[in-house]
Amino acid sequence: MKFPESFVWGAATASYQIEGAAKEDGRGQSIWDVFSHTPGSVANGDTGDVACDHYHRHTGDVALMRELGLAAYRFSVAWPRVQPDGTGPANPRGLAFYDRLVDELLAAGITPYATLYHWDLPQALEDRGGWTARDTAHRLADYAEAVHARLGDRVRHWTTLNEPWVAAYLGYGNGVHAPGRRDPAAAMRAAHHLLLGHGLAAARLRELGARHLMLVVNSAPVLTPAQVGDPSAAPGEADAAAVERVHALLTRQFLDPVVHGRYPEAVLEAAGRNGGAGHVQDGDLELIAAPIDQIGVNYYNPCVVEAAPGEPADAAWPGSEDIGFRAAADVPSTAMGWPIVPDGLSRLLVRLTRDYPGVPLMITENGAAFEDVVVDGRVHDADRVSFLEGHLREAHRAIEAGADLRGYLVWSLLDNFEWAEGYRRRFGIVHVDYATQARTPKDSALWFRDVIARNGL
Repeated sequence: MKFPESFVWGAATASYQIEGAAKEDGRGQSIWDVFSHTPGSVANGDTGDVACDHYHRHTGDVALMRELGLAAYRFSVAWPRVQPDGTGPANPRGLAFYDRLVDELLAAGITPYATLYHWDLPQALEDRGGWTARDTAHRLADYAEAVHARLGDRVRHWTTLNEPWVAAYLGYGNGVHAPGRRDPAAAMRAAHHLLLGHGLAAARLRELGARHLMLVVNSAPVLTPAQVGDPSAAPGEADAAAVERVHALLTRQFLDPVVHGRYPEAVLEAAGRNGGAGHVQDGDLELIAAPIDQIGVNYYNPCVVEAAPGEPADAAWPGSEDIGFRAAADVPSTAMGWPIVPDGLSRLLVRLTRDYPGVPLMITENGAAFEDVVVDGRVHDADRVSFLEGHLREAHRAIEAGADLRGYLVWSLLDNFEWAEGYRRRFGIVHVDYATQARTPKDSALWFRDVIARNGL
């Protein structure tokens, strides 16, 4: 089962989850520094203060990437490392770290994919309103310019935002992520301002000569309970309407404005019930629709819903009145409790290609947490190998069905700080002993190395 000759294989991480060095070289506080130090916010009181200590161990980590045969590495830049207060001159010591990282990647033959925003907003900007404030979108563009000025001569692949749905609705809607606010109207404003920031940053990067821009979304197929196990199951009219409304809130809310220059009606209706859409100003959609070269797709599991008259809107889903979010029955799940539905990936990729023709796709995150144990210096994570193989087979099936898929980046290279779950959930293909910082490639890493070497399964 061969993939296209130009198919890109790699792995992904995020700054706050792996870097550590939270107070070194002039780095400012991020919303995740404050949130993780707030009692009750993160499992076991864990923080990203040290994480995987990648800031000091990146040379060894890049060597490990080379040993695994990675062709691409997607990392994120920590905004408070570059601009400690979110504005003003760039911090040269913070940028120097990414300078070294990019040089080491290129020396190892690994293409760097830089993500500008993976949720670690400078706390100083949050104190001025965060993503609910329009000004933050303009500050993102300034920050993008500062990073490009230092790395743009070597970095060719740029992502503006990672998963704006999560940043807006888990950060400002139900508060389970930083900054921990619980206000549906604020979440909808944040979602729009994130998109505005994407558009402004993309335009700025284009002006500076960037040639490959991407937006990364946490898209998923929205299915009824019956469709999880039977793709041919035809939902009733009410369930079908629920599916399409949630798809609009999850995926179309972000990709329709970027690719088509408009919001879905379901999103405008949801805004009307949650503070209105006055934050959408004339000209915003034209800015947001700055052309992108690729859509990044982070897929873990489907979203399962059905019509549920009288059920109130979920706090993370403004506009989801009369819809029930359900668990997927009769399928295995990961340590996160997420259902394992590999063919959800092929269904999703085919639909995205249909809905957004002409914009290639890349799987920028796909992986799973399991209960990994080191035994005699090895981690036999057969469940993860099975998960990855199943999803790669579906990625191949999607390509055969016409999906314009250009690459696959596994999540994650390393076990790391898993946001509100702290360190109790392990997604890495490389095990990290947090007490010693020892790295141990799991069986899944060795398996993935072989997949890359043969360009297929």
